[in-house]
Amino acid sequence: MSMEVRNLQRTEVGEAEEFFRKGQTGSSAMPHKRNPIASENLCGMARLLHGYAMSSLENIPLWHERDISHSSVERVIAPDATIVLDYSLERVKNVFKNLIVYPDKMQKNLDITKGLYHSEAILIALIRKGLTRQDAYKVTQAVAMRCYEGGLDFVTELKKDDPLRQYLSEKEIDETCTNDHYFRHVDTIFKRVYG
Repeated sequence: MSMEVRNLQRTEVGEAEEFFRKGQTGSSAMPHKRNPIASENLCGMARLLHGYAMSSLENIPLWHERDISHSSVERVIAPDATIVLDYSLERVKNVFKNLIVYPDKMQKNLDITKGLYHSEAILIALIRKGLTRQDAYKVTQAVAMRCYEGGLDFVTELKKDDPLRQYLSEKEIDETCTNDHYFRHVDTIFKRVYG
């Protein structure tokens, strides 16, 4: 989760960021940057927890089914790992409680692709029409690469593509190339989590 915040906060992505108070210092070398300090810290904490997990796994094989080599490790892991985990959970909670989201920038970034992110949905729609995954991939990729290399609009090119149009009508293309299906389970997810 913290790695994703770091990625979304990159200047060139800019879709979300940690709260940044007025006058706060970001990058010491690049004054325009707002560093995701908490998320960077949490990525480091995850490395510590990973190390503790590895140590605990190495505690499993004991000589003759019983020795006390694991004891010294557990005496460090038990308090340290739980403290790190408690700290991390509290910190990540605060990151997401105060996360600033930029929907307009998200849309702008999606628009840069000229609809290419719909290629997976088209691939699946072709498979549902009876094509093998490999054949559906080839048909979709032919249009996608033409758009990618030529800066063309994906939906427009899909509607002009004869091999693809054998399987999908213009209406089906339009229905497939919307963001609606990505959000169809959002309410259910929120009810399950926050019920």
